[in-house]
Amino acid sequence: MAESRFSEITLTSPKAEYSPGENIEITAEFSIQGGIRDSFNENDWTKAYEANDVSFKLKYGARLVTAGGFRKKAVGRPVDTYRKASIFWTRNPKLVNPMKDKRIWVQVAKNFEPYIRLSEEEVQGELFDFAETFVIKPSELGGGGAHRIGAEVYASWQKHQYAEAGSIKNDSDGIEITVLN
Repeated sequence: MAESRFSEITLTSPKAEYSPGENIEITAEFSIQGGIRDSFNENDWTKAYEANDVSFKLKYGARLVTAGGFRKKAVGRPVDTYRKASIFWTRNPKLVNPMKDKRIWVQVAKNFEPYIRLSEEEVQGELFDFAETFVIKPSELGGGGAHRIGAEVYASWQKHQYAEAGSIKNDSDGIEITVLN
């Protein structure tokens, strides 16, 4: 299996300048590329179902850090959660792909909300693409002025029929946020 890695972490904020009384909103977007994503495909779902390996759990997390100086300081509330994929068999006529006689499907649970997608690419997107929004107070940054904020992300998973156990980490370059005095 090829090596898994995070794509570039993109940090965005609706504004570059915030007043001292308003909350700062930053969205981190990233995805898992490579080995684990490529091996989670329709052919391997079928093999895993036949071997009774019908559940895949991806633990992941993200946190914002101040990117200035030698020490990084965590700001805001970190994300530490998981996504789960359940492989199942059905004859449900609503899930019929007219081009194939497909019977094995995947349901992805994100924040305890289930999603069933009809194509392999859509299932991989639900499971391996992330967009996490953080809300922080200007006081957590240490007052007014320009602040550089970065993100740290990680993910891990267990051994399955189609993949070895693994974990990955990555850091972002960061964005600059200004808190007005």
